[in-house]
Amino acid sequence: MRIANEQELDLVEISPNADPPVCKVMDYKKFLYEQKKRDKALKSKATKVVIKEIRFGPNTDDHDYEFKKKHAEKFLKEGAKLKAFVFFKGRSIIFKEKGHILLLRLAQDLEEFGKVEQMPRLEGKRMTMFIAPKK
Repeated sequence: MRIANEQELDLVEISPNADPPVCKVMDYKKFLYEQKKRDKALKSKATKVVIKEIRFGPNTDDHDYEFKKKHAEKFLKEGAKLKAFVFFKGRSIIFKEKGHILLLRLAQDLEEFGKVEQMPRLEGKRMTMFIAPKK
C-alpha cells in the first residue's frame, strides 16, 4: 500500500484466493480503458451473420420466381444466409403443397450456391426454409 501511495497508483488484487494474495501496483483507470479497447477490437473482428429474406406467394409465376431466384443467388454469393418463405393469405392455405414444391424447387436451383439448413416447415401462415452459403 505504501509503495502504491508513493507512486500515486492503485494497488489491485489480482488473485485473492492465492496464499498470500497476489496484488499489482498499476493505474486502474488506464487498465480498464485498455481492456475496453481490446474487447471492442475483438467484437469488431467477430463475423456477423446476415440473413436476407425472399418472400413468395403460393401461386408465384415463373418470371417472378426467376427474378427472385437471381436475387437469392446474389445474396448467397455475398455470404449471407437466405430465408425463403411462402406466405399464405386468407384461404390460400389450401395450397400448402404448391408452397412446399416451390421452396424445394428453389433449394434444388440454388444447390451449387448453398446448402439447405432447414427444410420447408409450416409455421402458422408461412412456410419457411433456410439456405446457408457454401464456403
